[in-house]
Amino acid sequence: MTTAFPIDQLTKIEKLQLIERLWQDLSTESELLSPQWHAEVLQKTEALVATQQNQFVDWQDAKKRLQKKT
Repeated sequence: MTTAFPIDQLTKIEKLQLIERLWQDLSTESELLSPQWHAEVLQKTEALVATQQNQFVDWQDAKKRLQKKT
């Protein structure tokens, strides 16, 4: 189903409210399960952090690094 919606005519507040309503709608569906690959990536990351082969980065620093790459 395709619905034409004038997103470009909404204010930022209206867009945020729309996102919130969509998220609420999606998050109530119990059939949404994470794919198997997602669990595998999380387990690998946890193992790397546990063995200190990887570490968490402050979100502000991560954003700066990503902005430099783009």
